[in-house]
Amino acid sequence: MKKIQGMQRGMGIGGWLTNYKRFNVLPVEKRLHITIGDMEHFESYITERDVAYIASLGLDHIRVGFDQIVLEESPYVYRSNILSILQDFVSWCRKYNLRPVLNLHKALGNYCDIKEQRGLMQNEELRARFVALWVKLEEIFSRDPDVVFELLNEVVDGTAEEWNGLAEQTVAAIREKNPTRLIVVGGTQANNPPGLPHLRIYEDENILYTFHCYSPHEFTHQQGVLNPRQLYYNRKMPYPCEDIERYREFHRLDSGKSAYEDYDRMDIQYLRDYMAPVQDFIRNHPDKFLWCGEFGTIRHAKLEWRENWMRDMITLLKEWDIPYCVWNYLSTPNDGNRFSLVDDDTRTILSEELHRIILGEV
Repeated sequence: MKKIQGMQRGMGIGGWLTNYKRFNVLPVEKRLHITIGDMEHFESYITERDVAYIASLGLDHIRVGFDQIVLEESPYVYRSNILSILQDFVSWCRKYNLRPVLNLHKALGNYCDIKEQRGLMQNEELRARFVALWVKLEEIFSRDPDVVFELLNEVVDGTAEEWNGLAEQTVAAIREKNPTRLIVVGGTQANNPPGLPHLRIYEDENILYTFHCYSPHEFTHQQGVLNPRQLYYNRKMPYPCEDIERYREFHRLDSGKSAYEDYDRMDIQYLRDYMAPVQDFIRNHPDKFLWCGEFGTIRHAKLEWRENWMRDMITLLKEWDIPYCVWNYLSTPNDGNRFSLVDDDTRTILSEELHRIILGEV
């Protein structure tokens, strides 16, 4: 599979310019507002010191998520201070020899955790603003060839045909200004492996492809307050787990449907099977670059279980020679799904074993 310098082992940053407050508890009419408190958070939450620490862990890239409402003050008008923050971030990455990936985490009309904020794929004006945002970023970072653009985090409420069309339109607009910008495109179904077969494949060596993996969700998002199913089940979920009935019961209570009939335990074999579309993509497109851009476990899961799952994930990714980026460095207390990999106060990795696993020493 194709290799890209500076994109082998990375760390995602959420909780800074995305996932910085619990939108779901706000009235609908206030969910897309940026307040003075939000601005103070954006200007102080992540600093050069954090980027230096990530570099010290032995990683080679950082994927930073940002929301469209953070960058876009009004249609086609962008906040100069947020652009400056992104430029500072890129300069810190350059200083510490890290490749920056700018990821549009939540676009207007495509919020993975707010069901009311949908319609990007069907709304002509929202699509135009989406494309214009990326054109603006290309103008800002035209002299920064190491910056990677990831068009959209997790596609929801759109067919593969709709998303492929918008992605192609956005790629074309960027290509008019920069024929070699590295651009990352993921699939529908919230970027999970089942969406990979429906991705449009480009005759462009600078288009990169990505997927995420959080399966089984009843483990990775256990007791999460933003996930109705996990919140309802409200049960600690070990990994690996000899008692597959614990996992089956989650699905019976949630939907009344059976699950895991072919398994007698939850372990790496299930992950291997679930990610079969990933193996298919590699076989079908051996000359393309495939990147696991996001995977992780909720903070309040037992650390040993988190380590076990992360170890199995990275074992498979290394077996298939897939570069990866873990999620995530630090989550705010206001993020309903906290996936932090560092301590809130010291901002150091939660365990040396976790550090070793993230480095691929599995």
